[in-house]
Amino acid sequence: MSAPALLLIAHGSRDPRHAATVHALVARLRALRPGLRVTTGFLDFNVPSVPGALQSLAARGVHEIVAQPLLLNRAFHAKADIPAVLRRAPAQLRIRQAEVLGPSPLLTAALERRLHEAGLAPADRASTGVVLASAGSSDPEAVAASLAMARQWRRAGWGGALAAFASASAPRTPVPATEEAVRLLRAEGVRRVAVAPYVLAPGFLPDRIARGAAGADVLAPVLGASPEVAQVLLRRYDEARTPVLGALGA
Repeated sequence: MSAPALLLIAHGSRDPRHAATVHALVARLRALRPGLRVTTGFLDFNVPSVPGALQSLAARGVHEIVAQPLLLNRAFHAKADIPAVLRRAPAQLRIRQAEVLGPSPLLTAALERRLHEAGLAPADRASTGVVLASAGSSDPEAVAASLAMARQWRRAGWGGALAAFASASAPRTPVPATEEAVRLLRAEGVRRVAVAPYVLAPGFLPDRIARGAAGADVLAPVLGASPEVAQVLLRRYDEARTPVLGALGA
C-alpha cells in the first residue's frame, strides 16, 4: 500500500513572499523524503485553494491524505476552518488531520539558530532578553502556549523572555504587542533585547512584528523553509498516518 499523500494547508497571503516560502518548504520536504506526494492548498488569497487541491488529488486517484496545517498553534483555523473544509472533500478521500507544528524542540532550535544568524552569539544568552513574537490569537489555548514558551526560554538561561502578539494583544489577551514587550524587557534591565518572530513566512503580520521591533537590538528572520520546520512537518505526518484514526469526522 502506498503512503498517504501529504497536503500542506497554508493560510495564504497577498504578499508573494508567503507563497514562495510555502513552495520552498515543499521542495525541501520532497528532497528529504523522495517519493512522498506533497501538495499545497491555501485557505485564502492564493491558488490552489484547499477544495481545489482536494479535487485534484481525488482526480489523480489518491485515496488517503494527511492534511497538515501550516500553523504553529492550535487556534481557530486549526479547530474550525480546516476541519470544515476537509469535511467537504470528495467522498473517496480518507483524510487524517495532523497536529499543528508547535510546540516542538525543533522549532525552539530553529528560533535560536535564526537569532544567531541575526548576530547573537551563544555567550550572549544570559544578557539577552528575547521577545517571542507571533501573529497572535484570542484563543485561550494559543495564548497559553505562547506564555508557556516564554517561561521555557527564561528557564533555559536567557536573560529574559516575553511572548508578544502582532494582533489580538492586550487588553483582549494577557500578551503584549511587540513594541510593548521590548519596553518591558528594557525595564527589567537586560543588556540587549532581541525579537524572534515565531512565524513561518513573511507577510502583513510579520511586517508588523518588524515595525514593533524598532526599539530592539536584534531582529531575527522568520522561520521560513528551515530544515527544522521540514523535520517537524515530517514528524507530524508520520504521527498522523501511523494510528488507525478513521476518516475525518467519523
